[in-house]
Amino acid sequence: MKKILKPLISGIVIGALSLTINIDKNVLANDIANTCKYDSASKVNPDYSTMNCLLTETALSYNVPPEIVKAIAEGESGNWRHFDMNGKAIVTANNGIGIMQITNQAGYNQDRLKSDIVYNIRAGVETLDDMFKRKDLPSINSGERDILEHWYFAIMAYNGTKPVNSPFVQATGERNPNAYQERILRIIEKLELIDLTELPFTREHFQYDSNSRENIKFSAMNYDFDLPLTKSKYFFKTNQKVSATTNVTVRTRPTTDSPSMGTLRTGEIVTITGPFEYEAVSTKKNHFVWYPVKRNDGTEGYVASSYLNYSASTPTTPVGSIDVSKFADYKADQYWAEDFQWAVNKGLISGYPNVYNPATKKYENLLKPNTNLTENQMLSVLFRYFKSDELASTKPSSSWSADVNYQLASKYALPTLGGISASKQVYAVKDITRGNFARILASMHYGKTVSQPEAIQFLRDFDLTTTKTDAEFKPNDSLTRAHAVAFFHRYEQIFNK
Repeated sequence: MKKILKPLISGIVIGALSLTINIDKNVLANDIANTCKYDSASKVNPDYSTMNCLLTETALSYNVPPEIVKAIAEGESGNWRHFDMNGKAIVTANNGIGIMQITNQAGYNQDRLKSDIVYNIRAGVETLDDMFKRKDLPSINSGERDILEHWYFAIMAYNGTKPVNSPFVQATGERNPNAYQERILRIIEKLELIDLTELPFTREHFQYDSNSRENIKFSAMNYDFDLPLTKSKYFFKTNQKVSATTNVTVRTRPTTDSPSMGTLRTGEIVTITGPFEYEAVSTKKNHFVWYPVKRNDGTEGYVASSYLNYSASTPTTPVGSIDVSKFADYKADQYWAEDFQWAVNKGLISGYPNVYNPATKKYENLLKPNTNLTENQMLSVLFRYFKSDELASTKPSSSWSADVNYQLASKYALPTLGGISASKQVYAVKDITRGNFARILASMHYGKTVSQPEAIQFLRDFDLTTTKTDAEFKPNDSLTRAHAVAFFHRYEQIFNK
């Protein structure tokens, strides 16, 4: 069953922009049912491959990542079931209806929610889409729709922003694995076979009375995480080059029940040759899909979407071609102007596309030069500069998002406050001071741990800072993005020219 592009849908735009649908929703539902070869009038659960298609096509029609929709359907109904053995829609004790467990949603026909799987799925996807658009929920970075982790709060709200769904247990400060959105994200990892980044929230951002049913109060409405987040695997294009995330078998058909055509090695580049296809064996339950690919030697076959990566397929921008003056908060007369131009083009740091600018009250592209860096964010910049290949090739030893940075920090004996142990992880997301940054940079340079006075003197000796005294250097002030790019640019000019 191949994915069929539907000409009735207009204007899908991946990123922060939303989908425009200029067609009747019933026409869209019929189109999806036809694409998936499903009879909407039937009273039986479709086979797994057909259900995968119904969930995926509906998600794509609303510009929602299919990974999330399929995981919610899994978490809500269990095993993608809508009807019971008697052909009746499954209705739970709290009146959740069918596969998407639609509960008390105004504007939907209750009888049809029970009788029509396609309608039920559409209601669930529309509800999730509405949650993503809410302005009273926090956002992640600039809220790109194709980034899975950016849907964290929308997934939470699908079930409710109640204390039970706080990512932290208020009494102990421990991560709450039973929060709805945490469970859904684990389903994505398990059944889509992809690794997600655990977002480094802190419990202070989630205020609630554990004895109350009142909603959680969010003390932060936007989180800027300089972390490797996960793009949906459903938007690869024909002729796009992608890379293998691990050693993976190429199959003759879109199923593991087909002969091998060889093994892709980790990082091997292949070319997408057509739209994705669903599992060929209808009784096999896979959340992922299959892409037809072509190797450099001409071999063609199928690879599961889980094991393909955008990193090699996304066209890279030539060094020096990104004009940072296009960012709304760029100022040519600032000390950091040339530093940002260099750092952005070198790939050390990036801007924020289409985010709200309180100064202009518009959504614009921003550099945010005065935003403080956490220790983990600074380590990302540091290792992109000094150890980019090792940063890319090091595998995490845990699900903690900062794991690789702190593996490398330990390897190179860097004097960080944060660390992989649970007691030190909290320091990874705290702002790093200029003094601690100086120690880490100097220690990386010398290959041994140095003290803060020695580190500041190192900066002064090599003209990495123009300050004359420790007090003037302000070692206890937080390190901003502008500070960081300035230090690294000067280091480059002095040591690598």
